[in-house]
Amino acid sequence: MGLSVLAALLGFAFVATVTPGPNNLMLMASGANFGFGRTLPHMAGIVAGLAVLILLAGAGLMALFEAVPVVRTLLQIICVVYLLWLAWKVATAAPLASASSGSRPMTFMQAAAFQWVNPKAWAIGLSAITIYAPDRSFVSVILVAAAFTLVSFPAISVWAWLGTVIRRWLSDAKRRRTFNVAMACLLVASLYPILGAGG
Repeated sequence: MGLSVLAALLGFAFVATVTPGPNNLMLMASGANFGFGRTLPHMAGIVAGLAVLILLAGAGLMALFEAVPVVRTLLQIICVVYLLWLAWKVATAAPLASASSGSRPMTFMQAAAFQWVNPKAWAIGLSAITIYAPDRSFVSVILVAAAFTLVSFPAISVWAWLGTVIRRWLSDAKRRRTFNVAMACLLVASLYPILGAGG
């Protein structure tokens, strides 16, 4: 992989992970509800989970999807159902006064596992392998996963930080409820372009 291709890959990885999607919307909500520090394991889990997904996609999952298309369709259905449930949980999250006692941010393992039911993560991973590791060689797949690992943490941390910026504004229970419902609606809306594009 030449330097120009590597630079293009890093740019693709940054844009793919910094743009709105289920991960970033949830990070913004987490930053607003729990603060930046408590959201760090969530961010680390996203980075690790996405890297593993890319590695396994390059190692053979793409071939499975191509050979048995119904597997990919089934996965998309599971993704949609889970994200709808997650949107409901975000919309009905506890108010700030009770969040510390009854709610907690997503853990590292939960965030890593979430990538497997995140349509955008699948779209990113499969697209990255298709474009930047079409031969699916070990070195190419490792480079793609490494590129995402390098740039995704700073890209997604912006969203958690934005959540902390509006945290004080959300101290009002009514505004907080409106924010959580809006985040839930955006989470559901984020499914349309991903699934509509076949990702």
